Amino acid sequence: MKISIITITFNSAKTIQRALDSVQSQTYKDIEHIIVDGASTDGTKEIIEAYAKKHQNVRWKSEKDSGIYNAINKGIRMATGDVIGFLHSDDVFFSPDSIGQIAAALEREKVDVVYGDLQYCKGPKVVRRWKSNDFNPCALKYGWMPPHPTVYVRREVYQQVGEYDEWFRISADYDMMLRIFTAGYKSKYIPQVLVCMEVGGASNKNTQARLSKTQEDRVVLKKNQVGAGYLTVACKQLRKIKQFLC
Repeated sequence: MKISIITITFNSAKTIQRALDSVQSQTYKDIEHIIVDGASTDGTKEIIEAYAKKHQNVRWKSEKDSGIYNAINKGIRMATGDVIGFLHSDDVFFSPDSIGQIAAALEREKVDVVYGDLQYCKGPKVVRRWKSNDFNPCALKYGWMPPHPTVYVRREVYQQVGEYDEWFRISADYDMMLRIFTAGYKSKYIPQVLVCMEVGGASNKNTQARLSKTQEDRVVLKKNQVGAGYLTVACKQLRKIKQFLC
């Protein structure tokens, strides 16, 4: 089973090397690493180019895009693996066996989607932990969503549900999760931390971003006919409190 890991970058010279090394440190070796760079100007391209020369499993491109989800869709189109997942340019896998656990669960459980837990970090410090749970369809209307960076999906699922909706600037990952989990695909939760994510993402960098995220989430819910608008969005936000208690 080949697993395609997609990394989206833009002016990520300060963090990209850790992410790249994290992929190559995985004990599971049938990995294709797809890197889509948004025409960086800070030395990121040179780091990727040097990395690609050392590792035959790397494919990459660097060109202007219209946003992160446009770049993600480019990566999905480039991918040739049986399974597709993502590693952000400032994130790392929790352990060298993270992809091995994902592959084992997919093969053992005969499922279409796997996901696990996520650890938020600020440098070496763990800030909070997103502990997920087994999927329950009723939970969607109460704001449930698996940690997107831990979600690995068989490629044919993306072929069936379509690409990330580039109309959204912040919430296309939430939209994709709802599209997948309302479609009846079989999933498996791995009760282990799979990814360490650096805090400070696009949806939480300031008050305006959080407000935009709330508005887009409402559109996502209406589009997918899930939940009750602001109530579901409020439940989704309240779920974050638990992350500081785990």
